[in-house]
Amino acid sequence: MAKKKETASKPAPKAARRSEASVGTSKPAARATSRRGLNIDVRYMTDFLVSLLKISSPTGYTEDAVGYVRDAMADLKLDTRLNNKGALVASWKGKASNRPRALTAHVDTLGAMVKEIDVTGRVSLTRIGGVSWTSVETEGCTVITSSGKKIRGAIMPRRASVHIHGRDGVESARRDDENMWVRLDARTSSAEETRQLGVEVGDFVVFDPRVEVTDTGFIRSRHLDDKAGVACILGAVKALLDAGQQPSQRLTILISNYEEVGHGASTGIPADVKELLTVDMAAVGAGQNSDEFSVGICIKDSGGPYHIEMRRKLVALAESAGISYKLDVYPYYGSDGEAAWRAGADMTVGLVGPGVEASHSYERTHKESLVATAQLIAEFMLS
Repeated sequence: MAKKKETASKPAPKAARRSEASVGTSKPAARATSRRGLNIDVRYMTDFLVSLLKISSPTGYTEDAVGYVRDAMADLKLDTRLNNKGALVASWKGKASNRPRALTAHVDTLGAMVKEIDVTGRVSLTRIGGVSWTSVETEGCTVITSSGKKIRGAIMPRRASVHIHGRDGVESARRDDENMWVRLDARTSSAEETRQLGVEVGDFVVFDPRVEVTDTGFIRSRHLDDKAGVACILGAVKALLDAGQQPSQRLTILISNYEEVGHGASTGIPADVKELLTVDMAAVGAGQNSDEFSVGICIKDSGGPYHIEMRRKLVALAESAGISYKLDVYPYYGSDGEAAWRAGADMTVGLVGPGVEASHSYERTHKESLVATAQLIAEFMLS
């Protein structure tokens, strides 16, 4: 047997090394060991995730985030390339290649774009993905102009002040495309002055993530959907490398960049792949079985049931490895696995992910859920 190779317990270069310190003072376990002896490097996953969350990547503006993930994969010695769509495709030689497999997660997030510049100089928006305006009301944001200039602002309802409109006037105002805008932190009172700043229709608007890691192990941030899933894949890959192991089958990893608008994994997965494991968040909330401390295994969402063979396999893997899991149904949810199926992919598809509370809002998960998800991904790669 080859000598086990211990990869460094650091995330990718560049952004990860600049991540801010976590909030709190306690030191949770740096590694979690599976029954196979695989070590999930919790600190690595957390640092990688925090740094990735701080990189703006609304659908259509994902180059920086994709580049960051590519750097991390390069550190893990994976071969990577970008497809024409801008998604990241990594490959890893397996012990065999008669039944190739794939993993997919997405790096694109919710966001907005400038739709109109108001006569007052404020900016009206069009949403990217399933944004609810109530979830981002008064959130800090950045307008990124076509030249790359960044202008700070806040997402505001047109009727915001109770001293101007009265409480009833503020509370009764609809939160929709017509009544929300960006209040720019610049001296502008006309469309002409705003355009002189460099702002134009089509500019991207990104929401502040507000990342925080607590001393109780929770991670709060926007866009855990699905950057937490990307972190879990990297954590699983590193665990195999640290143990000197490789996947049982040739493996493709697709980090897609158009999932939030419905067609992320419609391209990028080789035609000969037989099994696709989609890694996306498990929705936690009223009426759901998922929680923030287990890996969620989705059996059905808005697109219908996932493949029963994959469900059985994932449950068996979790139970044999002692991994905490929850089965769940998500009625208002779609995934890249479905995008691949709808594009004609002939493969079995399953969906797993860390539990995320308040999805598409100010989200939260726990390190235990990241670990459980990474462990199940690792078991899938080795099975």
